[in-house]
Amino acid sequence: MSDVDRNAERAIKAIVAERHPNARVLGEELSPSESTTGGLVFVADPLDGTTNFLHGFPWYAVSIGAMEDGELVAAVVLNAANGELFTATAGGGARLNGQPIHVSSITEPERALIGTGFPFKDPQHINDYLRMLPPLMADIAGIRRPGSAALDLADVACGRFDAFWELTLSPWDIAAGILLVREAGGVVTDRFGEPCQVSRTSVVAGNPAMHAWLLDIVQHPM
Repeated sequence: MSDVDRNAERAIKAIVAERHPNARVLGEELSPSESTTGGLVFVADPLDGTTNFLHGFPWYAVSIGAMEDGELVAAVVLNAANGELFTATAGGGARLNGQPIHVSSITEPERALIGTGFPFKDPQHINDYLRMLPPLMADIAGIRRPGSAALDLADVACGRFDAFWELTLSPWDIAAGILLVREAGGVVTDRFGEPCQVSRTSVVAGNPAMHAWLLDIVQHPM
């Protein structure tokens, strides 16, 4: 956590309070325990990829998902390093800088680029995670770990990644990304194959074919 994170979340909350006085904000820094149910809730990560930002690695984002009575209705992910703006509305599709986007059409694992996140904050998952790597690395074109789950999911939505998985993520990491991927024609579940909720959870996302393939390996790694 940094002063940049806190100040950015304060700015988000101030804008929400001005434009939607009855709405609430679930944020990583200042209100991590706010409920996602009942009325209008903005689930915000003011700086996803804080370590990247602090080290000058140009891959970090502001991520906000809007929920109405517990359902995702809108999403925005801004890559603050390069200005790319990903948006989505429920039933309205997903866009990058205003242009429609769609998940990739790749169905062959040997052509697939897969995104991931390391379980560095959850040591109990490390061995579980490591068992998943050998069967994946043997079959795919590559694995990438850029360090921002919000952007990883956005990259699935626009077809840069064919799939993505991480064993533990928080609501603010994924709220916007879930809607982006779904509205771009992709599938987002937890590691057990259940529809991904805006909660602390595992995430497996991808185009329909690569999601199914990745989910099988995540569930039965070796």
